[in-house]
Amino acid sequence: MLENHPDWTPSLQLGHNHVKETDVARYQRQVQRRTQHLEQQPPAQDQQLPPSPAQDQQQPPSPAQDMGCGLCTSRRDVINSLMEENRELKRELDEYRMNENFLSGDDNAVKYYTGLPNFALFQTLLLILTLYLPQGRMKKLSPFQLVLLTLMRLRLDLPTQHLSHLFRVHRTTVGDAFHHTLGVMYAQLSPLVLWPSRECLLTSMPHEFVESFGKNVAAIVDCFEVFIEKPSNVLARAQTFSQYKHAYTMKYLIVITPQGVISFISNGWGGRTSDKHITEQSGFLNKLLPGDIVLADRGFNIRESVGMMCAEVKIPTFTRGRAQLEAKDVEETRAIAHLRIHIERVIGVVRNKFRFLHSTVPVHMLLKCEGENLMPLDKIVTVWCALTNMCKSVV
Repeated sequence: MLENHPDWTPSLQLGHNHVKETDVARYQRQVQRRTQHLEQQPPAQDQQLPPSPAQDQQQPPSPAQDMGCGLCTSRRDVINSLMEENRELKRELDEYRMNENFLSGDDNAVKYYTGLPNFALFQTLLLILTLYLPQGRMKKLSPFQLVLLTLMRLRLDLPTQHLSHLFRVHRTTVGDAFHHTLGVMYAQLSPLVLWPSRECLLTSMPHEFVESFGKNVAAIVDCFEVFIEKPSNVLARAQTFSQYKHAYTMKYLIVITPQGVISFISNGWGGRTSDKHITEQSGFLNKLLPGDIVLADRGFNIRESVGMMCAEVKIPTFTRGRAQLEAKDVEETRAIAHLRIHIERVIGVVRNKFRFLHSTVPVHMLLKCEGENLMPLDKIVTVWCALTNMCKSVV
């Protein structure tokens, strides 16, 4: 008995020396009262005989029974009301959770948030990307939310803070999810920007091109620029300043087929780089076959480089040194301008579909990805072109 130990507890008589004896008579009276109480209770319901209809008519329900039935009915109504309210709140919560039911069956919402024309195409895209998405790293976001977050970032140009509020995750999680999903989308969707074979071009050539230049038109080329932040490095400023835009930009060469499909997109070049230099160094010329015709703007002085590939370039005729153009040159210039407008429309669709192009891109988007010779902006532009090819052509 370690009575001095702080955890000692008496186990015999709870530490008392004198224990009061049990009163046997009192215990007997308690047992008798309990027995009488049990004898006075009615038999169980299953042992009772069912009352006759006459007895039911003769014995109306007591006020206590009426009160009990009314109370049960009231409780039942309250429970049903609470269950209905709970279901309604769950439905409203699902609408704001950005889960799989957020876009289900609403093509207008799909078009607004993702730029895709309908929910079926979004499901197809999700099916392609699900197996490759970084699910282990982004446990808080499902594959549906990863794709939706990335498309909303590109489509609506929403800031990271706003996306973190919508998806109820931290800002760093939003940034990591965007970059990882963008890498997966680039790897899986870049094959959609494909240079077609000559047979494919011939079988689907629009009649306007056939009437003007025959069936040899293979490409329409142009460049577009994306505004960027002012770099801190002096050399980078010199390379990215565009005299045409009077701002710091990145320039991309885009090529479409006569059918309006984007068939080539270059990597980004500084805004100071000429269109001719990008065309010659981007790898576009290697796609041409002998006899191909390329439609271009006046800024593309690439006759010699295209001629080295046994192809031909059609650009609007200059009036420099001549008082007036010949009738043949006027007709050809009018045809080139009429058909080249398709690439302007494609660039307009890409810019309007993804508002990220309208804003000024941060400088960190121009840093090379780890282990790759690509910038995040290059991946974004390629994904834009691939998603545009998934939609209806402008031609």
